[in-house]
Amino acid sequence: MKPSNNNFKKNLKKDFSASIVVFLVALPLCLGIALASGAPLYSGIISGVIGGIVVGSFSNSALGVSGPAAGLAVIVLNAITDLGSFNIFLVAVIIGGLLQLIMGILKAGIIAYYFPSSVIKGMLSGIGILIFYKQIPKAFGTESIQSITDGIDMNVTIITFVSLGILLLWQSKIIQNIKFLAAVPGALLAVVVGILLQLYTLPINSEFLVEIPISTSPTEFFNNFTFPNFGAGLTNPKVYSTAIVIAVVASLETLLCVEASDKQDPKKRTTSTNQELIAQGIGNMCAGFIGGLPVTQVIVRSSANQQAGGQSKTSTIFHGILLFISILSIPTLLNQIPLATLAAILLIIGYKLASPANFKKMYKEGLDQFIPYVVTVVGIVATDLLIGIGLGVGVAIFIILRNNYKIPYFLEHSKNGEIGSYTIELSEDVTFLNKASVLKILDKIPQKSKVTIIATKTQFIHLDIIEIIQDFAIKAANKEIELTLVDLDLNLHKYDQPMPHLKVVKS
Repeated sequence: MKPSNNNFKKNLKKDFSASIVVFLVALPLCLGIALASGAPLYSGIISGVIGGIVVGSFSNSALGVSGPAAGLAVIVLNAITDLGSFNIFLVAVIIGGLLQLIMGILKAGIIAYYFPSSVIKGMLSGIGILIFYKQIPKAFGTESIQSITDGIDMNVTIITFVSLGILLLWQSKIIQNIKFLAAVPGALLAVVVGILLQLYTLPINSEFLVEIPISTSPTEFFNNFTFPNFGAGLTNPKVYSTAIVIAVVASLETLLCVEASDKQDPKKRTTSTNQELIAQGIGNMCAGFIGGLPVTQVIVRSSANQQAGGQSKTSTIFHGILLFISILSIPTLLNQIPLATLAAILLIIGYKLASPANFKKMYKEGLDQFIPYVVTVVGIVATDLLIGIGLGVGVAIFIILRNNYKIPYFLEHSKNGEIGSYTIELSEDVTFLNKASVLKILDKIPQKSKVTIIATKTQFIHLDIIEIIQDFAIKAANKEIELTLVDLDLNLHKYDQPMPHLKVVKS
């Protein structure tokens, strides 16, 4: 998926605009995830830079953006505690990245294609609800949603609504039809207005502003990096088990996000999941060597990229460059950005992912799609990402098994006098999952019936099903059932007993 030079120039404007939005979304997320992981704050920024530049360069995902993932925060926090230090944990990150690299080379990325689309869409909506929910305290300047009843910070709230107004207005046809206004990214304008409001009109406390560590010299900058302790790490058995957990969980989250990102792509481009695992493996190895958190492809940033009009992976790489430039050159200015403005951006993204229209669309597609979708959404919101996905997949598999149980054949029943006639037309694939239903229908056929079993359209029939029909053919003589088999060879000549009631024909 390497874009030509012409495509690069053609998409440059939109990609750069989208990269600014992704950068603005990624910046507080990188810091927040590092804080939640019990890791140095700079480790989150480092992973954001690596996810953008390194993973973006090796990946062929058009819209996917990688960085530190909230889904790994608890795993990282527990691992750092168990291993005793962040330096030792970095060894596990490197080994985990190596395992991902090997998985990609061995083409293990195919497992992504076995997840139902209803579960993937449910993952998007579930994450959207969480994004929306978690931004509410920041939007009103409170510590939590519960504390909103005790009072809100009016200055923060006004900045939030002004930012939301700008973002919604900039998405309207009124602005989009005015070229010179449409050329200005709405998120960038919202950030600029938010900074000006909090500096000159609506002052807010520092706790409601972005907070990035400031380096005053090159030495101080490099002191923010942490390096792995191979001496203690390679001899610690827990490092290897942690590495396996990181590799498996990070790969699963990445592959699910790849599938989701591809579904969101208006151009419907397909990402090589094997190449993505290779890219993620290289990224995690780099992150481990210079003090970064584990990286995965992240749906929040990927969705922001798509919603902002990103066209190619150039926007992903640009956002990584912007993260790196920002911590070098303008940390003081970045620390003036109100979290309320960033919350407004995330509120819009969250709503789009979990809009009522999405639920309505899934309902119209039938209960087989809607139920796993809703279970996934509820599971993610009530528990966490992986448990929610697991519940959704479990329900989807149950529905598949149920449908296989119900519909392995088409049955037609008619009566001619006192004799019942049954025509059973087997479906294209009849697997061992159909054993119960096939056995049940054959056992219910009464004496002195006429039964025709047709396998003309059947491409595959499991041996267990053949044995069930063989047994029925033998029992049919005792029940005075006339049995006709069409395009179905049961190899009944191996039985010694005569079967005058049986007729085998070719269509």
